[in-house]
Amino acid sequence: MTQEQALEILKSGANVFLTGEPGSGKTYTINRYISWLRERGVEPAITASTGIAATHVGGMTIHAWSGIGVRRDLTDWDLEALLERESLVRRVRNSHVLIIDEVSMLDAHLLTLVDLATKTLRGSARPFGGLQVIFVGDFFQLPPVSKGEAAQFAFESPAWEAANPLYCYLSEQHRQEDDAFLSLLGALRAGEIDTLHIEMLQARATAPTGAQVTRLYPHNADVDNINSEALATIGKPARVFTMQTEGSKPLVEGLKRGCLSPEILTLKEGAWVMFTRNNFEHGYVNGTLGTVTGWSEAGYPLVTTHGGVIEASSEEWRIDDRARTLAKITQVPLRLAWAITVHKSQGMSLDSAVMDLSRAFEYGQGYVALSRVRSLAGLYLSGFNQRALEVHPVILERDAEFRKLSGAARDAFAKMPPAELAVLHKKFVTAVGGKDPEEIKKEKASGEGASRLEKMRQKHPNAYKPWSADDDARLTELFRGNATVSTLVTEFGRQKGAINARLVRLGLVEPDDM
Repeated sequence: MTQEQALEILKSGANVFLTGEPGSGKTYTINRYISWLRERGVEPAITASTGIAATHVGGMTIHAWSGIGVRRDLTDWDLEALLERESLVRRVRNSHVLIIDEVSMLDAHLLTLVDLATKTLRGSARPFGGLQVIFVGDFFQLPPVSKGEAAQFAFESPAWEAANPLYCYLSEQHRQEDDAFLSLLGALRAGEIDTLHIEMLQARATAPTGAQVTRLYPHNADVDNINSEALATIGKPARVFTMQTEGSKPLVEGLKRGCLSPEILTLKEGAWVMFTRNNFEHGYVNGTLGTVTGWSEAGYPLVTTHGGVIEASSEEWRIDDRARTLAKITQVPLRLAWAITVHKSQGMSLDSAVMDLSRAFEYGQGYVALSRVRSLAGLYLSGFNQRALEVHPVILERDAEFRKLSGAARDAFAKMPPAELAVLHKKFVTAVGGKDPEEIKKEKASGEGASRLEKMRQKHPNAYKPWSADDDARLTELFRGNATVSTLVTEFGRQKGAINARLVRLGLVEPDDM
């Protein structure tokens, strides 16, 4: 299935499982769908199974979004407690589209809990409380991690079955660049590695020459040692960049765990570094490599890449709940790149990498590592074991079914006349409270938005005005003096939601306490 065909299916409002090989454009396709929704005034809930994945998609973990947190069970008491959290209820009930990225790392039990939580919070017995739910991911990637339990894949959950998603298996390839390498990766996915493929890998058991190349390892200890030792060999002064934080402590900690840039980043001129997020405007993506060659006037690293010199100024990783920022961290978007774990490389595209897979211990680790590079020429193997060449037998079996179901969905939508498909898309937008983009433009041009604001300011004079340092100091003083929220609303001339959001941003309350 092409990206365009998948996009047409997503616009229909059906539940969808969007999958495909690394480089097939899953993230690109889902971002196009998000843009399409936003153009129509619909804000999707963007979540992911892990903190790292959540920072990649600019969302929050599904655990935090749904309110289940670290729970492995939801009792009746737990569900009642969720309903008492006004901000959580408002967030989930105001959502119409739920996106769960990297669903391969979410086990069946957790997906069942998410389904139960959303049903409860939305007061609906429909699957996921009636949300359009979109699962995004590739089950050939790293599997779910469960503590002391036999993990099952998300598609084995009764919630997945009840959602009855359409399958969109993307077939285009935008990362790997040579046929031989694509053949190797395809054989890995099919469980059909033969002697020819083994010989192909053995031929890459060579050390790179010339330019520096990132090394991938299964374990953190190897990575930390290599990066520390390499940086210590550079006889230049070090500069330290410390992460800045703001907001709810639990959410901030979650952002820290998901951010690929370390909390304390030590750099020197000559350090080999990797960008840790996408910023197309500034000319880098997650995985762009380069060398620190100096410092800007503002004190930020100047990184020389294949495309030129980039000033690595600070970036923000944040958790937003519609108009509110619940937590934010700020750091230079870099990490040392002499070595990185296979786990943290997921989602990256590298021109070249040295891999030691001799201690691979989990299904999918070898596949994830190998599929990071764009060509066989960029692959350097210092070792691999049998497990590195294995994918989970359950996935092998289900993958054929996914492809078959994707073909059926593609053919069914291909038979639909364009006019009928357009009506289907329009009905979905209307059902979730959206509008035609032209209608939204006319409303903005007519000043309707401004008139609503003027009406709001008749009751709350300072609605949507910036907070000053004096405002923050006064708010802190009054709140710590046990002033009620109603009193603060009157004192500051702002809505209750704005007061609550500012209390969270100042770290005076936790989001869960609202």
